[in-house]
Amino acid sequence: MPNISFTELELMNTTPPFVALPEATKREIAASLTQMRYAAGATIYSTGETLAGLYLIAEGEVEVTDALGSTLSHLRAGNQFGERGLRKDGTAVTSAQAATAVTLYCLNASAFAQLCATHPDAEAFYARTTPAGPRKRDLMTMPVSDLMSRTPVACAADTTVQVAAQMMRDAKVSSLIVTDGGALAGIVTTKDMTFKALAQSLPASTAIADIQTPDPLTLSPTALVSDALHLMLERKVSHLPIVDATGDVAGIITQTDLTRYQALSSGQLIADVVHAHSPEEMAKSTAQITALLAQLVAAKTEHGTITRLITDIADAATRRLLALAEQKLGPPPVPYLWAACGSQGRQEQTGVSDQDNCLILDDSVAPPHDTYFSELAKFVCDGLNTCGYVYCPGEMMATTLRWRQPLRVWKSYFEKWINNPSTEAQMLASVMFDLRPIGGDPALLTALLDETLPAAKSNSIFVAQMIANSLKHAPPLGLLRGLATIRSGEHKNTLDLKHNGVVPVVDLGRVYALLGQMRVVNTGARLMAAADASLISPAGAKDLRDAYDMIAETRLLHQAAQIDRGEAPDNFMSPGQLSDLERSHLRDAFVVVKTMQSALQSGRGLAQ
Repeated sequence: MPNISFTELELMNTTPPFVALPEATKREIAASLTQMRYAAGATIYSTGETLAGLYLIAEGEVEVTDALGSTLSHLRAGNQFGERGLRKDGTAVTSAQAATAVTLYCLNASAFAQLCATHPDAEAFYARTTPAGPRKRDLMTMPVSDLMSRTPVACAADTTVQVAAQMMRDAKVSSLIVTDGGALAGIVTTKDMTFKALAQSLPASTAIADIQTPDPLTLSPTALVSDALHLMLERKVSHLPIVDATGDVAGIITQTDLTRYQALSSGQLIADVVHAHSPEEMAKSTAQITALLAQLVAAKTEHGTITRLITDIADAATRRLLALAEQKLGPPPVPYLWAACGSQGRQEQTGVSDQDNCLILDDSVAPPHDTYFSELAKFVCDGLNTCGYVYCPGEMMATTLRWRQPLRVWKSYFEKWINNPSTEAQMLASVMFDLRPIGGDPALLTALLDETLPAAKSNSIFVAQMIANSLKHAPPLGLLRGLATIRSGEHKNTLDLKHNGVVPVVDLGRVYALLGQMRVVNTGARLMAAADASLISPAGAKDLRDAYDMIAETRLLHQAAQIDRGEAPDNFMSPGQLSDLERSHLRDAFVVVKTMQSALQSGRGLAQ
């Protein structure tokens, strides 16, 4: 196992395009990096020199200038430079100087060339091209219905200016739709309030109709976002009501909507998180995750990509908190691994996420060291909670002593769970088979899995119990081609798209991974690996993956719609929100999952 520092792994896990590479590739590249340090003012390279490789900034700032000495960019930690010259002929086309004391990591030129040659995403990133394959829709070609606010605040024409202003304040909006007899009569914006009411000292009792813009410009829901932008620019307006074919107001789109969409990206949120100096500062970025999710759904981004991007932010936040904890507490007394399980471990987070994590400590740890790791765990878990990743209700977190143990204890845990597969053991094993390294030394998890996976597969009783456990979550199928909704309680008459939707497929994927001793933890990747390993038939694998896509995408569409309405996203959807065709397709997807569960239970779904 190559000796890799935490900083090198952090660079791989926070810097595009490395963040999207397979874990093994990231570790291989991290091990090949050469550390370089420069004092403030030192020249890193000059125009025309042969480049040593691609430079990644770990600490400090670098100024890049052109041949005339003009500043092209001022780079900081997390940025990289030198790729332009490497892709041309290996000669520097710019000059780089340390603006402050700087620590760099260099990926040599031949390794950089190999990276681009073997990984299409890296090639596309450095070539500044779009990789081949399906593309999400461009903002300008999206229909306005995908971006508009669907619940515009409305008031009657005789509403007073004061009441209207209070409505805008309470709803935190910059405009009101004015109606007369239920029909669209006009629109009032904060600009109207300022320029027409306040500037002219109109009485607070003035009717809103007196300051409205009557018969405002409108668009249909099928108009393109480019239509909205062009109309705003041409007619110098910032708000456009969206009116459907019946004349009803379907929503409103504003310049703020367009700006927010263009500015928000997972890469920017990760960059902000990486450079945050406190959990509170970090929380300002993670608070935008729901908006990012809604944006990605509106752009028709594939669900696996959405959940990966959302999880990447959680990973970056965790690693930044670990770094801040080490700054506060000092270097760790022994090597450790911070690992995530649950949806973060599987890289499947959505707009609803609590935290599930643990610490695996090197066996050289001694009792006096627990104070350090206890404080580290508390700092990180508290920080994650501040960032919106709420504490695990079952306390499956590194702050719980049971989940903060040396490697030898973790091995004993799995040995006990495998040899004595009780109900609790099955539940815990299921959770822990989704472990993924986040920060620290990944070799600790490798050592654990090296013993655990073979032992688990070879124990037929344990495997049978794991299969039985995977069947506990049943798809919500009712009689007569209906969908079985929750019968009582807070979520009565809804479908639980998590526990009865995606979880049954997650459980199937975990069993396939166990049987194939596969170390991937992402559900989609597990299904593909199971097909490649002939654990399930090609037809069964395709049907199950298509079913999983349908269920997961329905869940994300539901959450995005809630976010659009200003509600907190959840996993409970009324079937009434779907068309007859959508309900039929969703039920067909549940039937596929149920069929694969039955095949697994009988052994028909597995290669003999």
